[in-house]
Amino acid sequence: MSARKSSRSANTYRCAECGWTTAKWVGRCGQCQLWGTVEEIQGVAVAKTAPASAVAQPARPIGSVDSTVAQYMPTSNPEFDRVLGGGLVPGAVILMAGEPGVGKSTLLLDIAARFARGTGADASHRVLYITGEESAAQVKLRADRIGAVADTLFLTAETDLSVALAHVEQVNPALLIVDSVQTLASTQVEGSAGGVTQVREVAASLIAAAKSRNMCTLLVGHVTKEGTIAGPRLLEHLVDVVCQCEGDKHSQIRLLRAVKNRFGPTDEVGCFDMHEDGIAPVTDPSGLFVSRTAHPVSGTCVTVTMEGRRPLLAEIQALLDQSSTAQPRRTTSGLDHSRIAMLLAVLQKRAGFHVGSLDCYISTVGGAKIAEPASDLAAVMALASAAQDQPLPRKLAVFGEVGLAGEVRPVPGIRQRIAEVARLGFTHVIVPASPAGVGEVPAGVSVREVISLNEALTLLFPAEKSSKTS
Repeated sequence: MSARKSSRSANTYRCAECGWTTAKWVGRCGQCQLWGTVEEIQGVAVAKTAPASAVAQPARPIGSVDSTVAQYMPTSNPEFDRVLGGGLVPGAVILMAGEPGVGKSTLLLDIAARFARGTGADASHRVLYITGEESAAQVKLRADRIGAVADTLFLTAETDLSVALAHVEQVNPALLIVDSVQTLASTQVEGSAGGVTQVREVAASLIAAAKSRNMCTLLVGHVTKEGTIAGPRLLEHLVDVVCQCEGDKHSQIRLLRAVKNRFGPTDEVGCFDMHEDGIAPVTDPSGLFVSRTAHPVSGTCVTVTMEGRRPLLAEIQALLDQSSTAQPRRTTSGLDHSRIAMLLAVLQKRAGFHVGSLDCYISTVGGAKIAEPASDLAAVMALASAAQDQPLPRKLAVFGEVGLAGEVRPVPGIRQRIAEVARLGFTHVIVPASPAGVGEVPAGVSVREVISLNEALTLLFPAEKSSKTS
């Protein structure tokens, strides 16, 4: 009997967008659901399990491992440090994604200069910025405009992976920034820059260099038209931190979210102000998402959302109008469309407001995106205020989750939310009743606990509610 081969060649098919593989050709990718992206790859080697080899470094008890080398290094940007959990971790690989023009490159250039200069007890660090999308002169123009020039900040424009790694060897930086990972390519593998194979190879090489040199690495990633990170999904699994940069191009506010973090909290958010002189951290962003009008306006209600561990005030505005079509319109901005449709049904069925035949327009102020259910009660109050054309009190904040039965459910962080609205000068708060209570209430703030939607409506619209339920 002939010896068994250690590997074999086979024909396989791979998606050019996400890297999903299949044994036969299909027109639509089974993972990313895109059409026409599955391509045939000839001669893929399928290797056997590798044999055991000699141990270079024996395993040690976990208590004897020195963890001081992985302590946080502040970047002098408080909002960016908040998102990461305290700063940069040596050897960590961070992927930053966002739509074109949202400010990823500007933010990273600002962070590179701050980290290179250092402040206070933190000494300056060597930083290497590799750009594959712009020339060095173009990046220098942006650095001059935003004041991001430092003596220990090194810049190179390169698209070849091997040359980029040679720059890393020469500069020996504490922080490496690659803008972007889709522009680098290796001559050792087939495919063009940005393809699945190239992105895998580039990411694996950069991660290996970061771990071996204890060098923090920031990678910029492109996004698809659906808003997800382009390239293989494996890229998000390999890196230590994934940050999403969000913001409307017509607004100056930019939000940075940590959707994955091996060294700190997830779902933390940082707020930045994008202006012509660069991008600046906003340490107190609560007032950015609340409108300031001279007189009370119907259909508006202020709520408090928790972004990670930070309470943020946001204003919800609603407008109801007679529909001119058989199918009323439901338009939302910054809020979940399905959630608003459910709240309209609850408002009509449980509270007696006839809003099913009305066009509904509801949005948040300042481009804020609210996803947590704690904003349900404020959305319902805004809708009820718009339906009756009666404004709510100016110094009122409302939060709580609304169920299909019309009950108001408790939400986490009630005490932190009350403390935030008290700090900003609000005098009345409607909160869901909870067994633990609201604790000590700040001076000058009146807190009312409710257990149902009808109870909250009776507090705010006593005359109208009694006439509707009579």
